[in-house]
Amino acid sequence: MSKIGLRRAWFQAHKWIGLLLAVLIIPLSLSGAALVWDEAVDHVLNPARYAVSGNTTLDPARYVAAARTTLKPAERIASIAFPEGEGPVQVIAITPPDPARRGPPQRTTVYLDPPTARILATASSGSGVLRVLHNLHGNLLVPGVGRQIVGWIGVAMLVSCVSGLWLWWPTVGRWTRGLRWRRHRNTDTNVHHLFGFWIALPLFVLSLTGVWISFPQVFAGGGASRGPGGPGGRPVALERPILAVDTVLARAATVTPGAVSRVEWPTDRKPEWKVQLRKARGVTVDDVTGRAMPARPESETLARTMRRLHDGTRMGFVWQLLVFLGGILPAVLAVTGIIMWWRARRWKAAFKAKQRVRAAA
Repeated sequence: MSKIGLRRAWFQAHKWIGLLLAVLIIPLSLSGAALVWDEAVDHVLNPARYAVSGNTTLDPARYVAAARTTLKPAERIASIAFPEGEGPVQVIAITPPDPARRGPPQRTTVYLDPPTARILATASSGSGVLRVLHNLHGNLLVPGVGRQIVGWIGVAMLVSCVSGLWLWWPTVGRWTRGLRWRRHRNTDTNVHHLFGFWIALPLFVLSLTGVWISFPQVFAGGGASRGPGGPGGRPVALERPILAVDTVLARAATVTPGAVSRVEWPTDRKPEWKVQLRKARGVTVDDVTGRAMPARPESETLARTMRRLHDGTRMGFVWQLLVFLGGILPAVLAVTGIIMWWRARRWKAAFKAKQRVRAAA
């Protein structure tokens, strides 16, 4: 295939990916941009959860007892998180998974005022604006097959990034000519060319990590099954641990003293407590023997790295900003691409009309 023929092929692929998937790419990318700073969004949407009266914390058992007053009998406490600075204490409880129901167990978060243990709000993982955004971004609000649809959209976006960069590359002269603003007389076309170039690499990374998240069994070589009850099922917090949370923290302090940021309850898979500290290594406490020992550092798996690259968790402000722009700019590119396609159709129609008039003359 000649260079001109290859360029035309890339153009057709790039054009039809944008036109056919624009209605899906726009909500998918905008929801991802909003989720980069989901905590800030939650502060705006639910101010009552963060209306604390101070920073002084009480005995953890006080928060657990207060949370139980609003939890359902079947819900089991899974963790308690303490704020770093100003913010609520959060007690998280889960409902044991139902084999007949797909998806992760339902989770309930109880927000408490640190100085008084007063309940500020209660939120379910299955409701709220952020949950809708998570479902929209993860499966387009289509349970089951929706995640696979999102994965194939990611594959299409990978092709779009490569083809767009090919089309951006100047056919004459140095590549730096492509960085000019006025490559075309229309502003939307200039926006499409320039923004498309600068976001191409971050968007390629986001698309690749999104495909990885959507098809984990492919990249894991068909690993363990997922879901409740299987070898890869999710662990469930014990309903009645042997040790009390105060005892656990006292045992942990004998190994590594320090400010506690989070305590995780023992599970049916591993009956040990996990105590996370702010400025020191965490501690595990065996729920049966009460033995406390320093926690083993968790290895950074490739799957976890892919997840952090995709959502920007602990990746610094610069990468989070790029992830945010990687959600905003695809929507801009989709809109400008549609405008460019529609204008080209009008040009072609006008040109054909002139040809017909000349032929008639």
